[in-house]
Amino acid sequence: MAMRRVASTAARAIASPSSLVFTRELQASPGPKKIVGVFYKANEYAEMNPNFLGCAENALGIREWLESKGHQYIVTPDKEGPDCELEKHIPDLHVLISTPFHPAYVTAERIKKAKNLQLLLTAGIGSDHVDLKAAAAAGLTVAEVTGSNTVSVAEDELMRILILVRNFLPGHHQVINGEWNVAAIAHRAYDLEGKTVGTVGAGRIGRLLLQRLKPFNCNLLYHDRLKMDSELENQIGAKFEEDLDKMLSKCDIVVINTPLTEKTKGMFDKERIAKLKKGVLIVNNARGAIMDTQAVVDACNSGHIAGYSGDVWYPQPAPKDHLWRYMPNQAMTPHISGTTIDAQLRYAAGTKDMLDRYFKGEDFPAENYIVKDGELAPQYR
Repeated sequence: MAMRRVASTAARAIASPSSLVFTRELQASPGPKKIVGVFYKANEYAEMNPNFLGCAENALGIREWLESKGHQYIVTPDKEGPDCELEKHIPDLHVLISTPFHPAYVTAERIKKAKNLQLLLTAGIGSDHVDLKAAAAAGLTVAEVTGSNTVSVAEDELMRILILVRNFLPGHHQVINGEWNVAAIAHRAYDLEGKTVGTVGAGRIGRLLLQRLKPFNCNLLYHDRLKMDSELENQIGAKFEEDLDKMLSKCDIVVINTPLTEKTKGMFDKERIAKLKKGVLIVNNARGAIMDTQAVVDACNSGHIAGYSGDVWYPQPAPKDHLWRYMPNQAMTPHISGTTIDAQLRYAAGTKDMLDRYFKGEDFPAENYIVKDGELAPQYR
């Protein structure tokens, strides 16, 4: 069904996406559209790899294609504050493209200002930078390139698990600093085999991580709103845990693989972290706001969390004084897990495909929709 937008100002006041939303049919007309892309700036790195498509300079590799069709394509890394470049284009853009790695936060206020906006596209996976309820109430379509970086993120999670379990970073720092102290590393280095690993969320990424972990002979647990079918569970060797806190109390390693929603924001607060095993290792490549920032710092300082690794922060980019930069036993990076060159090629192609379908008035692949016809995808409800 074609993209929709609210026909009256009354509909914009609807609080719940499940409420009736009065929209009017709005196909992308043959005329030119204004498309704005928000991506991180790569500077000198932009020309080092022709497939480095996720930066502002290369802009998903779709500029020539869009402009050949008569559309205007504005690209900027400047997304914050009332005087930023993005803000200047909000009133008359038709499509906004952003990524989880340099998210353009689409608030209810921005949606209200965007009178021509029809489509919000995420080049990647995860659309929590959009106020989804406001988008649904306004009749907007929100979509992402589902599956585009599943392999990339799952591989990165496995790497981070091993980095924490083997106490890798102190040894690496010793080499850089000209030191040699095996005991300082070995006193808290372990094998992954035999450890209990639990994933909070077992969607595409969580399931793939469990499959990647099977050869390590771990005890695999998962908590999710949906239970896998028995055949898949047996194939992976994972056990479903309906009670999240009971699962967490069993885990040597906890991996966060759930989307950021109203229900999961701040899910790991001081009280929940206290229920984890002392010395637990946590990997979070999902979203930073799922964790209580200060609670994580306090638990790392006390040793209750023996190691924390991930690439997601709140906000993003993380400010220089973000507390996670300075807590002990962390293996944090910028948001990079889902933006490998291979992933960039996939989400650039997926974004182009959805734009092409949008221009033709065609449906997107069903799994790509996050908001459609006033309804949120199940994982965001």
